[in-house]
Amino acid sequence: MRYLSKTLTASLAVLILNHPTAGIAAKKNPGHSVTAETTAEGTPVLWRDPGDIASRNLYYGPGGKAHEPQGTFTFEKEDMQGSNPKFDVVDQDGIKWKVKMGDEARPETVAARLVWAVGYFANEDYFMPVLHVQNMPHLHRGGNLVSPDGTVHNVRLKRHLKDEKKIGAWSWEKNPFTGTPEWYGLRVLMAVINNWDLKDSNNSIYQVRGDHQEQRYVVTDLGSSFGSPGLNWAAKGNLHAYTRSKLIGKTSAEFVDFNVPAAPKMNTFIDVPELTHRLGLCWIGHHIPVADVQSIGHLLAQLSPDQIRDAFRAGGYSPEEVEAYSQVLERRIAQLGKLKL
Repeated sequence: MRYLSKTLTASLAVLILNHPTAGIAAKKNPGHSVTAETTAEGTPVLWRDPGDIASRNLYYGPGGKAHEPQGTFTFEKEDMQGSNPKFDVVDQDGIKWKVKMGDEARPETVAARLVWAVGYFANEDYFMPVLHVQNMPHLHRGGNLVSPDGTVHNVRLKRHLKDEKKIGAWSWEKNPFTGTPEWYGLRVLMAVINNWDLKDSNNSIYQVRGDHQEQRYVVTDLGSSFGSPGLNWAAKGNLHAYTRSKLIGKTSAEFVDFNVPAAPKMNTFIDVPELTHRLGLCWIGHHIPVADVQSIGHLLAQLSPDQIRDAFRAGGYSPEEVEAYSQVLERRIAQLGKLKL
């Protein structure tokens, strides 16, 4: 591990010497940005008191059973953004859904439920083992995952809500909640689930319309969870990597350093700029006040064993995987509870 750390540090030093602005760019963030054509109205919100956590249904998640996808689905358009193949469909009731294929579908479905359970906002995600799509064309990405009759397997469907609109992205470093307990709590939660892909572009601001207008700050891409603590070939939804990874690094009387997000493995990054970018995210898991770790740990500890297992069942995992993942998560939650001021 020391060899890896020294090698990464040396590579970064070479980059900065050759490109003096590269290290600065990796740390510099634009803050919370809103698109010019949309005016933000209402109060920015990152977290809301979840109330009785034990009563939350983690099988159906924030959308509940009432919003569960069903019926027939018709292809609308392909989405070329992000690293995973995606496309939009419309169901028989005119509801729009974004379908994500690939290895992020399962972990993202689970992560959304856990984030929502303790008071943070999350998309209404549902996992479907089999999805039949009418008028399905040949996709530019993920075409090999689609059968000739329009059938795709193991996908995540994200429901489009008519009363909210994405108006921008937000920065981990600079946002209206920087320095607050809920900001620290979200950073801890990302470490607990091993979500290492914490790029600012994976965060969204949603303008909510209606009588109580607000801007909801959401981590909208949670697919890089429940695997390794940093970028490598076993990065997402990998039980072996999640089990073996260590949650907590250094601790002091006042602060905790988590090991997520970790530096990328030497055999995974393609170029030095990508390495620089990934190293520039490591601070998100560091220097968390113990009091704020205890607070989010207290909320997570209110989840029952059945609720935790329901979240993994919702992600389409086998009974054996559900039990194994749940036990790892329960151990991690217990670790948070053992930290003392």
